[in-house]
Amino acid sequence: MPFSDNTFCNFGFESTTAKGFGPYPTHEFGENGVLFFADCGVNPDPNSVELADIAIATADNFKNLIDKEPKVAMLSFSTKGSAKHKMLNKVIEAVDIVKQKRPDILIDGELQADAVLVESVCERKAPNSPIKGNANVLIFPDLNAGNIAYKLVERLAKAQAIGPIMQGLKRPMHDLSRGCKYMDVVYLTAISAFQ
Repeated sequence: MPFSDNTFCNFGFESTTAKGFGPYPTHEFGENGVLFFADCGVNPDPNSVELADIAIATADNFKNLIDKEPKVAMLSFSTKGSAKHKMLNKVIEAVDIVKQKRPDILIDGELQADAVLVESVCERKAPNSPIKGNANVLIFPDLNAGNIAYKLVERLAKAQAIGPIMQGLKRPMHDLSRGCKYMDVVYLTAISAFQ
């Protein structure tokens, strides 16, 4: 059956992915050990508008799947101007876009990963951040960062990675990696049924 160009798309980007982690054995990070990472598998170098759409889609999926309020952190190698580089502009612009489009979403950036995950670090680096070191949705500036981070966390922290969860589509559709395990199929089937 042929599909029209807008059969699957909801946003200005074709699709994006989120990886759900959790729960971490210590429940130290995220929402009782659950974190969402995006984009980890589709968009190599999103612009600021696409990055904002990724943040919104991931926040909405977190709320729908976990039933908790998303605390979205736009990640970078800089925290609140600690560095200056043109690569930071899209992250800063994306935060502003999300705040304009969806003021109901708790979001902050640009922030380094330690500042969004550790309260004491956040107090030193970004004392006015509404995230306060308790982010549960991490948005990476590009596919390199997101994909590398999720694979490191999965292997080094022995965290359970669930996904990729395709986002921005009108109907559930997911794509498993060649290295997936049978439980990955089970998890994504359950998520698809819920969606």
